[in-house]
Amino acid sequence: MIMKKQTMLLAVGLTLLASGCVQTRQTEPKRTAVEQLLLSRAADHSLATANLTELKGKKVYLDEQYYFSEDPKYVLGAIRDFISLAGGLLVDNREDAEIIVEARSGALSIDSGSSLVGLPETPIPVPFAGTFKTPEVPFYKAERQFSVSKLALLAYDAKTRRHVFSTGTLIGKSYHHNYKIFGFFRWTATELPEKE
Repeated sequence: MIMKKQTMLLAVGLTLLASGCVQTRQTEPKRTAVEQLLLSRAADHSLATANLTELKGKKVYLDEQYYFSEDPKYVLGAIRDFISLAGGLLVDNREDAEIIVEARSGALSIDSGSSLVGLPETPIPVPFAGTFKTPEVPFYKAERQFSVSKLALLAYDAKTRRHVFSTGTLIGKSYHHNYKIFGFFRWTATELPEKE
């Protein structure tokens, strides 16, 4: 009877140790695919609320000098796309334009947080061997990521510099959450169609 209990405890202990020894590298680039999708999706959402109908049939030059954010090329390309969808005729030179559109960013970033109910990974110093880390044993774990985009566009006449319109603040959001119960039951709540 005592031997069975010891064998059982040893098996549980080895299982816990083995589960904490595997580590997978999740990304090579600066940002993960999920982070990139969160940023671009939030930017798309903010632009989708813009009313650019006054650009229809007009030659439009997009002035990029005031725009700074993460992934600027994607966002500026998306702005060009929305101008074109609204009927604006994109031109490559300021001199050829009837209307100049200036883009600016107030935010394009990700907030993340996590919560754990259970036993966290704990480093234990082992004399003459370094540090041993006990595996994390989550009863409940949540990892959440939220992205927010704040953009604005200003349009003015290329020759007279007269104000044509401003979009005001354009806000877009996106989210991706991972949940785990007892370390085995996992599910994801996401606004990213690419990850559903």
